[in-house]
Amino acid sequence: MTTRSARRSALTIAGVALGGALVLAAPLAASAHVHVHADGAAAGATSRLDFSFSHGCDGSPTTALVFDVPEGVANVTPVVDGVWTIDRVLGDDGTPTQVTYTAVTPVEDGLAASASFDALFSSDVGGTDIAFPVTQVCETGETAWTQIAEDGQDPDDLESPAPIVAVAAASDAAASEHGDDHGAAEAEAAPAVAAAESAPVATWLGGGALVLGAAALVVALLNRRRV
Repeated sequence: MTTRSARRSALTIAGVALGGALVLAAPLAASAHVHVHADGAAAGATSRLDFSFSHGCDGSPTTALVFDVPEGVANVTPVVDGVWTIDRVLGDDGTPTQVTYTAVTPVEDGLAASASFDALFSSDVGGTDIAFPVTQVCETGETAWTQIAEDGQDPDDLESPAPIVAVAAASDAAASEHGDDHGAAEAEAAPAVAAAESAPVATWLGGGALVLGAAALVVALLNRRRV
């Protein structure tokens, strides 16, 4: 193999490695949060909220998730799951103010897990975003996912953002219950849109990684034909 061919091979390998690294980096950056999926959240109605994660605290296994029930939520009903034991702190009115999910077996870093509860949103929070502060407790250390972006602040600049639920107006929920398919489609699409807007950096990284990976593959094929 000539010196020129050796250099081409080295550049090709470097390009493939870079593309692969970026492809992996994008989903890893996007997954390093506690995410929430809300099924048609609306004011004056109850919605199932699923909180998911796939990481520990700097690699340490997760032992518990502690949720503080925010203002604007009239009640929460934890969903029983064999993965967790559930404890509640009740307020003077008998409704939970804090819910703790303790792992039966610590969840290792890199494994996906979720915890759920039904949330009853107050009738006056339609058209707003409700943050659900959660503390991820691990065998070593913990992470408080409690930061909320201020007006004009980019949520992607936060190190440990709280999961956010976009709550639709009560009228939207009523239209959905009366068979308004268009309104139902918009309500179901809202969480997906919010999730897409919350991670533009990961989206751009993923797109760039795919382009670089494809370009590296083309260069590798061309060099193989020339050798």
